[in-house]
This record gives sequence, C-alpha cells and structure tokens, in this order.
Amino acid sequence: MDARSAAARIVAQVLEGRSLSAVLAPGLEGLPPEERGLAQELCYGALRWGPRLQALADRLLRKPVRDRDRDVLALLWIGLYQLLYTRVPEYAAVDGTVAATRLLKKPWAAALVNAVLRGFQKQRDALLAALDGDETSATAHPAWWLKCLREGRPADWRAIVAANNERPPMTLRVNRLRSSREEYLRMLVEAGLQGAPAPHTDYGIVLERPVDVAQLPGFHEGLVSVQDAAAQQAAPLLNPRPGERVLDACAAPGGKTCHVLELQPALADMVAVDNDEARMARVRGNLTRLGLRARLVVEDVAAVQRWWNGVPFDRILLDAPCSGSGVIRRHPDIKYLRRPADIAVLAAEQRRLLAALWPLVKRGGMLLYAACSVLPEEDERQVQGFLAQHADAREEPPAVAWGQAASCGRLILPGAAGMDGFYYACLKKQ
Repeated sequence: MDARSAAARIVAQVLEGRSLSAVLAPGLEGLPPEERGLAQELCYGALRWGPRLQALADRLLRKPVRDRDRDVLALLWIGLYQLLYTRVPEYAAVDGTVAATRLLKKPWAAALVNAVLRGFQKQRDALLAALDGDETSATAHPAWWLKCLREGRPADWRAIVAANNERPPMTLRVNRLRSSREEYLRMLVEAGLQGAPAPHTDYGIVLERPVDVAQLPGFHEGLVSVQDAAAQQAAPLLNPRPGERVLDACAAPGGKTCHVLELQPALADMVAVDNDEARMARVRGNLTRLGLRARLVVEDVAAVQRWWNGVPFDRILLDAPCSGSGVIRRHPDIKYLRRPADIAVLAAEQRRLLAALWPLVKRGGMLLYAACSVLPEEDERQVQGFLAQHADAREEPPAVAWGQAASCGRLILPGAAGMDGFYYACLKKQ
C-alpha cells in the first residue's frame, strides 16, 4: 500500500456513504509515516474538489466507472487533483497514480487511468474552460448545496462557496489553567514551529502549517487542544460564574466542555450529555488529558426524565446537530453525505432539543444556542420560531466584534478572520 492507493480506498468509502472522520485513521494504518501526510492531503483535496474532478472524468471517460469500482473512480479523482492543485511533478503524479492500480489489485485499470490523466494533460485548457461554464463544476459544490446557499445567504453565498474550497488553518486553544498564550507561543518556537495569536480569542493560536498533534509541545500533558477559533467563542459567550451548574447538551467530542471548565474551574457542577457512547469516550479522553472533571451522561438529552435530577441549570450550551454547512472546508465529505431532505429533518431535531431543554434553564439563566451552519433555517429562523413560542425567553445580543449580526444572534461566515462558519444566539430566561 502507498499514499495513492490508501487515499483511493478512503475516498471510495466516503463515496459509499461513510464519514471521512470514521475511515481516515483506519485507512492510514500500515502506511509508512512518510506517506501519511501525502495520503491525507490527497483524501481531503480530492473530496474538496470532487464535483469538479468528476466533471473532468465524465468528459475523459468513454463510459462511467462501475459502482463496484469506486476505488478506481477515486483514484482518477486523486490523479486529477494532483495535476490541478498540487506541486507534485506531473510525471510523478501520472506514474504514481497508474502504479496504484496494482496495489488496489485492479491492474486492468492501469490503461484506463493512464489514458484519462494523459488526456487531461493534452486537453487541459479546453477542459477547464468548459468546466468554468458550469456552476456546479466551477464551484465544486453539488447543485442542491448551491441552491440552499444562494437562497439562504444571497449576499454571501459566493464567499461561502469560495471559503468552503480553501484549506482550513490548524488552530489551537491554550489551557489557561496550565499555560498562557504568550508562553505557549515561545514553546512553539523552541519546538521549531511557528504560530500567531488567533483573532477574537484570548487563548487561540493559529499555526503557520498543520502538524500532527504529537509534534505539539505539551499536547499529551494537557497544555493545549485543537479547536477552531469560531468554536472557541462558545465558552466566553456562556460566561459561567463560580458555583453555577452548567450543561453541555450535545457534548462530543468535548472541546467546548473542556473550554468551559478551563474558563471557570469553580463550577458547582458540569454535566456533559451525548447519545453516543463511542463519541462520549472522546469527551472522557479529552477531560483526562486536560486534567478536568465533568459528570458524563450517555443519553438522548431531550429525554430529560431519564437523566435530569430536577435541579435547574444556570447555563446550558446547546451545540445542536446541524448540516455542518459552516465547516465544509474542514469536513469536505459533507458535500456527499448530506441530502436535501436532511435540512428539514435537522431543523426539526433542533426544535425538539430547544423545547426539551428550555424548562431546565433556571430563571435568570441562559441557553446558548450554537450551530456550525450558515443556513437561516438552522440559525436565526430557528431562534425566531423559538422566541415566538416562549414568552419567557428573550434574545440577548452578544457585544462582540466578530461575525455579523443576524435578525437574531450572530453569524460567522466560513473564512471570516480565518474562522469556521458558526452561529450563536444567547437566550435569556426572564
């Protein structure tokens, strides 16, 4: 196995309906360390530009690749991606991709892959001009995604689409209980790494280039975590005080739970709920690494009668399940795993969670609604509908410099100040 054949198998699994986060690590096992970086780059890049790469393949293939040969189709994407978007020499991209057919145990595909890649080299300018005349292939977004973004954010959809196709930065959150941002920046320099303060956070650092977490000084000792600057806004907005009870309602993988505890270690109680045991294991692991403690509950958080003790919470964070339309640049598999019908289903789930959790908020307390989405039906329209049905709720607009004001809450567009796309609304119980 080499980087290209491993990447082809991983991308093929995503095209079959599995998430990249679930298949990436197992797919890279057994790969030499020096090959893993390239394999990961090929996976993310091919999926990021997949609709454009598929449009190219359609023009270069005599007939479609069979479903049972999705790994060959993925390999074509990977070869075309190298020729279009990487610095890999063209001869190495073609030869290496053709050779990978043997490692996939499909030597018959060598001639096919070679013909497609060399055909692209010969017709490059004409093919790219044809792609740029079609919106789906020009933007590398499925047509239904473009429709959602255009209708939802008519003034911003082009910027959102462009940001979705960019490589996201690797952003860190320094554990304020163990270090400071200034001290950790010095540690990075001593380790031969470069970083800069992330805007709009007190503890965020943007790395000059992504690295494996094992290379980060003090990572395993809990000095730092990986978390985008947009997600780092949740804990300060929640603003927990000493002695308060806080609920993280959809906690996995635990980044926000841990940040709340770092920000306010003197809480009376920190409860983290998630309905997935495997994902809750990640919360547990992050808490242990950072030296923090919380009460963990594996349950449907909306089934409050099964886990809640009846004592209201001062603060609740609801980072609701959503389309992920704000983090496509970080999770390009979202382009393939989501379907048009999913948006209404997710919006209904958000309504269910809001309705179930609001009675758990103490009078005078706050529920922070968050979504890594840029779609209005999951953001401000969701909050507007909630406010219309709950007379004891009012929105408290955050006094912050980041993002842009929506009719309710605050929206961060993907790429703005280097951040992921995110939405927040502070709901105060009167």
